Amino acid sequence: MAGEKEQGISTVKSILVYPIKSCRGISLPQAPITSTGFKWDRQWLIINSKGRAYTQRVEPKLALVQVSLPDEAFSEDWQPNSNSYLEVKAPGMDVLKVPLTKPLKTADNVSVWEWCGSALDEGASAAEWFSTYLGKSSRLVRFNSDSEVRPVDPNYAHGHKVMFADGYPFLLISQGSLNALNALLQEPVPIDRFRPNILVDGCFSFSEDLWTEIQINKLTFQGVKLCSRCKVPTINQETAVPRPEVGETLLKFRSDEVLRPHRQQQKGRVYFGQNMVCRESLVLGVEKNTSNSLIIKVGDPVCVLKMVSSPDIAPA
Repeated sequence: MAGEKEQGISTVKSILVYPIKSCRGISLPQAPITSTGFKWDRQWLIINSKGRAYTQRVEPKLALVQVSLPDEAFSEDWQPNSNSYLEVKAPGMDVLKVPLTKPLKTADNVSVWEWCGSALDEGASAAEWFSTYLGKSSRLVRFNSDSEVRPVDPNYAHGHKVMFADGYPFLLISQGSLNALNALLQEPVPIDRFRPNILVDGCFSFSEDLWTEIQINKLTFQGVKLCSRCKVPTINQETAVPRPEVGETLLKFRSDEVLRPHRQQQKGRVYFGQNMVCRESLVLGVEKNTSNSLIIKVGDPVCVLKMVSSPDIAPA
């Protein structure tokens, strides 16, 4: 029932961070929480000549771009030095090494969805690398947290913020939900199609639809909005080739018409996963994590504190 506690039904199976928006993620044994989500998540963005964001929606080749960071970069108090790099790889390209020390130049009129602001420009080498790879003018920029704030929709999560994520600091999906989808597909798909930050296991499929408050390692995560999906889950992350069957199957059993039949207006949306915020992140005035307790680890139990009774009444 709504609001009742449900103890220890699942555990954290995977933690994933995506340093460059729309490029491949990094799987981690643990990750620190910052004021904008996991440390380093969606801190970089590839833009066109007008400052608009490139994503897999229009550039599926980004699925093949691999990124890596020093292992120590995910320590709570680690700071980069002159020998610290973000390394970027892609088929047919030399390795790009982007210094983790902050660049001095800025790029103005950078835009992601409704947000527009300035960002730190990673320079000519990075611009040439991505321009060559995509075959069109491109630049790599980094979110400038010293001067910019990108708030999430206050109708769902007042006071929270992100860097270049689509809308919310965390996306949580259960293994059970992926299993339920794969049971309907001719060829199963891996979780990377859906680009979650937290994958949990041990609960029923689509339990996360109902979670409005959970606790992981004494941190409180609030489920604030069912995640409506775009075309990215149809793109094979190993080949960058779209596969319509995934979207067509989701539409049959995960559309708002199916999940939310009593809503007056149906918008043709498809839902998979739960957007979340971390309550404790509100006390962080800067992106650097300053407390050893503000981390979650693979294997941490997930305690459900509050839930609704049906997706029909969940925020979406």
